[in-house]
Amino acid sequence: MLVTLVVCVFIVMTQRWHGRLTLDSDQGVQKFHVGATPRVGGVGILAGLIAVWISASGAVAEVLGAMLLAGMPAFVFGLAEDVTKRVSVRARLLATMASGFCAWLLTGVSLTEVEVWGFDALLEFVPISVLFTMVAVAGVANSVNIIDGFNGLAAGSVIICLAALGIIAVDVGDGVIASICLSLAAVLAGFLAVNFPLGKLFLGDGGAYLLGFLVAWLAVMLPTRNPSVSEWAPLLACGYPVLEVLFSMARRYKRSLNPGYPDRLHLHSLVKMRIIRRHFKGWPACFRNAAVSPICWVYASLPALLAVYFREQTLCLMASFVFSAFVYWLCYRRLVCFHWGRRSIKNSVPQYSS
Repeated sequence: MLVTLVVCVFIVMTQRWHGRLTLDSDQGVQKFHVGATPRVGGVGILAGLIAVWISASGAVAEVLGAMLLAGMPAFVFGLAEDVTKRVSVRARLLATMASGFCAWLLTGVSLTEVEVWGFDALLEFVPISVLFTMVAVAGVANSVNIIDGFNGLAAGSVIICLAALGIIAVDVGDGVIASICLSLAAVLAGFLAVNFPLGKLFLGDGGAYLLGFLVAWLAVMLPTRNPSVSEWAPLLACGYPVLEVLFSMARRYKRSLNPGYPDRLHLHSLVKMRIIRRHFKGWPACFRNAAVSPICWVYASLPALLAVYFREQTLCLMASFVFSAFVYWLCYRRLVCFHWGRRSIKNSVPQYSS
């Protein structure tokens, strides 16, 4: 935590030297912040994790070292986008998939079952299992990047996911996974001290993809190392970012848009436009941005708590995932249509404003 905090503060204090490359513009459809801000918080995250790895020993150092090495493609391509603003969505997606492949090479771990009849038989074939794991890891990594829109939102949501995974690991006696979850949460606490609520430093694509990959791989390893834990428990623990990306893809498909098309129709964007702008008009811009995060953290806690409670009961976890999706849908329609019923969303899309 301290290493991350020191590095993040150093980045903020020296931005006049590197700002030409690292500052994030406040112009763009998904931009809500005011003023250019460094977007290389991932460097601080990586520094803190390296400090954890150096100070660790035994199985924790071995597992974390493999995870950090495998996560380098995701981090490097994300950081390249932070600096150049020219790395395509496809390239970053392939980089996160490459991280999943590297993790399999280093650990030999992949998803061999998801407790869905018929599909588990396919996962018995190693190439299919590895490919499915790569896609799943890339999906979670990109989901963290999608919710990285307001001060503290992504980092706080990842801490909630890590807390759920860590509690499950403790309950089943997996001290290695629990220690890594706790260490990663501590590193994020150091970053949050700079990012929330003032927004002096952003996570950036490098930080978001690295965090997403690490959480995804912890979610893969937890049921693999502990067969009593259902594969649906880690998925549900990461329910908020996963559901955000699934609903975003469905929304863009319905509107005949590219899945990577940027917009202001994410749940957190609507919370800002429909709740924060209405009830917190007098607040400074940075505090209005930060106020979005606690509201979304409340929702993120719902699937995480259900994952902890039903960690070994697959049917209950599946039902909980559907229930969490239904709650998301209800909240989304309420924000778009100003009511809880089924009215067309077409004429209720909020207009963009500066």
